[in-house]
Amino acid sequence: MAARFHFRLEPLRKLREALEREAERSLARALQAEREVREHLEDLARQHRAIFESRRTASGQALDLELWRAGERFLVVLERRQLEGYERLREAVAQVAAARAALVLAHRNHLMLVRLKERRALLHAREQQLREILDMDELAVLRHHRQSA
Repeated sequence: MAARFHFRLEPLRKLREALEREAERSLARALQAEREVREHLEDLARQHRAIFESRRTASGQALDLELWRAGERFLVVLERRQLEGYERLREAVAQVAAARAALVLAHRNHLMLVRLKERRALLHAREQQLREILDMDELAVLRHHRQSA
């Protein structure tokens, strides 16, 4: 009867697999956060363009200074928000890079154990095959001795 293959590091492999899945989820959260920051910056840029479009006046049309000043104050606020957004974007990009590096490391660690398990299973199969061959040879020798006696 052939002995079953048992990988002693299976609990560690499962742990590394779980760590890899968690690293994937972490990367997905970081990418989502980056996407949200980019969308916020695009929204601010659209508002910025809208203010400039609203400032345009047709030739001969009177200029409303109160509206102009309110637009100017809002532009200052928008520019401050954009600067804050760019800082948040820089942080989000750094978090994505860190999460990606963590995923690569977790994948490497998991893959290393998967490959080790495959090699050990193959080695086990070869050893089993060799044992079977030796058993068959021993049976053949015993039969030969019986027939010659």
